[in-house]
Amino acid sequence: MSALEGLTVVDASTLFAGPMAAMHLGDMGADVIKVEHPTKPDPARGHGPSKNGHNLWWKTLGRNKRTVAIDLHTEDGREAFLRLARSADVVIENFRPGTLERWGLGYDVLSAANPRLVLARVTGFGQIGPYRSRPGFGTLAEAMSGFAAATGEPDGPPTLPPFGLADGIASLATAFAIMTALQSRERTGAGQVVDVAIIEPILAMLGPQITRWDQLGTVQPRTGNRSANNAPRNTYRTADGSWVAVSTSAQSIAERVVALVGRPELADEPWFSSGATRAEHADELDDAVGSWIARHSRAEVIEAFEAAQAAVAPVYDPADIVADPQFQALGTIHRIHDEDLGDMAMQGPLFRLSDDEATIRFTGRGHGADTDEVLAELGFTEADLARMRSEGSIA
Repeated sequence: MSALEGLTVVDASTLFAGPMAAMHLGDMGADVIKVEHPTKPDPARGHGPSKNGHNLWWKTLGRNKRTVAIDLHTEDGREAFLRLARSADVVIENFRPGTLERWGLGYDVLSAANPRLVLARVTGFGQIGPYRSRPGFGTLAEAMSGFAAATGEPDGPPTLPPFGLADGIASLATAFAIMTALQSRERTGAGQVVDVAIIEPILAMLGPQITRWDQLGTVQPRTGNRSANNAPRNTYRTADGSWVAVSTSAQSIAERVVALVGRPELADEPWFSSGATRAEHADELDDAVGSWIARHSRAEVIEAFEAAQAAVAPVYDPADIVADPQFQALGTIHRIHDEDLGDMAMQGPLFRLSDDEATIRFTGRGHGADTDEVLAELGFTEADLARMRSEGSIA
């Protein structure tokens, strides 16, 4: 049995933060119903690479979700959404603040139909404040959070990640917030509104930058792959052209690394006694570690570091990840049958539970593929569906 079996989640959000939160809940067994516009499907269906006309990002992001196509602007679409909300535990949406209210589907209406409903609202800037109505994407959060300012080479520009980092972090925060609200419902019997601003969760991941600025008046500089908190810490190229990453967050690990690379005397330097002062001598430490690594193959480096109980990891691409015995032992990569493309590999749920199953039951479905099935469960007849389809309320 899955931990969230029996929980119904309506995913009316688009792109990444909200849909990914729903994906996490679906992995844990929730029945997730994806709501899209009949003629304007989730733009995520068009992001990234495709094969034979089928978007591969959606195959992952849309997994474990039944899909329905409903136009919430119409009277029939509004009624269908109300019935969904009446039978659901959670609704996730990311429309601009005020949009649901304009359609007559605000929380006052939804909670009147279902007082136990949790409404998760995921937007770039939240439901309040002067920026509430601005378009908001993860890129803007990566810029406003301080992430971009702290990322990149010292003499280079602020750097954005090449993937949806802020959205991914916000998805985890949203899933956690939903489960918190559901736990509160167990105590009070009532649902509530969850307000997630994408600019906030990534801010929390950047450590005490606000406290540092408040107390010291300083900000974290751009240091490339280096850290201001410890050294050696970098990526290093091996003799066979591969790359490895080394971290020395613990003092004992730092001592093992310099001994391994033939420079044990460095550990006797007064500045070697703390991560912060080691970071001030990163050039010297990088030269010692990097020159040793450059004379050995990746396999030799990994073997030597493991023997010395020092921290190292290869820099992987997807082929390396799939072949790695640790990921295989964890069961990280799942092979799922996709109705369009056949056998398909993707990352599975983020963690394992000792007593409950977390699994991918099916991959991302076609736009509106389950409309008739879901609406029939809500009491709509075949005649209702035919009329609604002819009028464009559903697809």
